[in-house]
Amino acid sequence: MKKAAIAIPVVAIAIAGALSSVFVVDEREQALVVQFGLVKHVKTDPGLGFKLPLIQNVVTYEDRILSLTTRPLEVTPLDDRRLVVDAFARWRISDVVRFREAVGRGGERNASQRLDNIITAQIRETLGAVPSTAVLSDDRTPLMVKIRDQARDEALALGVEVIDVRLTRTDLPEQNLEATYGRMRAEREREAADEIARGNEAAQRIRASADRTRTELTSDAQRQAEIVRGQAQAEANKAYAEAYGQDADFFAFTRQLDFYTRALSTKTSRLITQPDSLYFDYNRFLQSIGEADGTRADPAAQAGNSATGAPDTSEATDTAPVAPESTPQTDATQSDTIQQN
Repeated sequence: MKKAAIAIPVVAIAIAGALSSVFVVDEREQALVVQFGLVKHVKTDPGLGFKLPLIQNVVTYEDRILSLTTRPLEVTPLDDRRLVVDAFARWRISDVVRFREAVGRGGERNASQRLDNIITAQIRETLGAVPSTAVLSDDRTPLMVKIRDQARDEALALGVEVIDVRLTRTDLPEQNLEATYGRMRAEREREAADEIARGNEAAQRIRASADRTRTELTSDAQRQAEIVRGQAQAEANKAYAEAYGQDADFFAFTRQLDFYTRALSTKTSRLITQPDSLYFDYNRFLQSIGEADGTRADPAAQAGNSATGAPDTSEATDTAPVAPESTPQTDATQSDTIQQN
């Protein structure tokens, strides 16, 4: 019984020692076996590992790619135009032993702080050597590549590999934004005024050209219209002369009828004359147009009078006034009109 009582604790201690000498490394990690602060073994492959119990410890670090977001900082490019810049980086532990020696027990937290200082310094140095237009442009890849390469060289001392660095924001400080926006607005307004002035100038040229073309076309059309009107008038005079030569009596008769038609063309027209007036006596009407005792007037003149729509006024003895029905006339005025006729 005494031997069993002694064996059980010994076995338990042996089992505990065996278990404490075994450790598991995850595929996302890499491990260091440390003895009294010194690295004794590196385990980067996933699986089981062994160490001396009690006197050796296992320290694990991330084997994955880690991210880092830098704090916003102000930089001054070559043109002394201050900018607020922040960035993010991707990094991983490339040499776990050097990493342990560089950052100590702080691990990834201390490494992030030191790496932030390195990247911030490289951002200031790189962006301070170029004008602000290059920093604010859409194509900033050369700048980011330069920052990454310089930060990578310095980060090797930490056992860290910088995979990528990207600029996320490049803005003006808050106190400079309003002044910058004001300058931008003034510049755009000036460009707009220039465009409006050029547009108005072009509109004036187009308008002047259109007016000149309209005047030329109108003048040419009026000239052509006068020519056509003159030719038509000549043709009409010729037709009237030919008609008069064929039958002068009938021509005079039609002229009398045309006069009646024009004199009484509206419903309000009223003819005030005497019963024995010229316009009710065909023979006297012929005499008024120059056909008394067989004499005839000039055919061209007769044709011209007929074309203009007015009877021959060589004798103005029987002129009949035509007045609208809406115009009131006194008895004295009608009496004077009849006496004149």
